[in-house]
Amino acid sequence: MSNLFDQVSNDIQKAMLAHDHVRTETLRGVKKEFLEAKTAKGAEGELTDSHAIEILQKMKKQRLDAAQIYRDNGRPELAEGEEAEAKILEEYLPKQMEEGELTEYIRTLIEKLGVTDMKGMGRIMGTATKELAGKAQGGDISRIVKQLLTGK
Repeated sequence: MSNLFDQVSNDIQKAMLAHDHVRTETLRGVKKEFLEAKTAKGAEGELTDSHAIEILQKMKKQRLDAAQIYRDNGRPELAEGEEAEAKILEEYLPKQMEEGELTEYIRTLIEKLGVTDMKGMGRIMGTATKELAGKAQGGDISRIVKQLLTGK
C-alpha cells in the first residue's frame, strides 16, 4: 500500500475530528481518486507513491485552473475555495525545484547526454520528466530545455 494513501487516510480522520470541512472534503476526494487508481484495470490493487503524486498534481492543476476561471468571471469567493483546496493538495506534493536549480540540472543533463540541438530534445525531456517527477512541471522543463538548446 502507498505511503501517501495511508497518510491521506489518517489525515481524513484528523480533519474530521478537527471539524475542518474543507480539508476533510478535499482529502476524501483525493482518497476517491487513489482508490479508483488502485482498482483500475492493470493496477493489480497497487498504488505507487509516484502514481499518487501524479494524481495529486493533476488535482492541484484542476483546482488552480478552476480558480482562474472563477476570477475571470467575477466570482472571487469561489476562486478562494478552489485555491484553498489546491493549497491542501500541495502539502502532499514534493517541494518544487527553484528555477535556477532546475536550469542547472537540465544544463548538466544536456552535457551528460551530449545533446547539441533541438533534435535531441525528446531524449532530454524523457529523462528529465522521469527523474524530476513531482519536483518540476513538464511545461517548465520544456521551456528551459528549449532556452538552453536554442540559446534564446
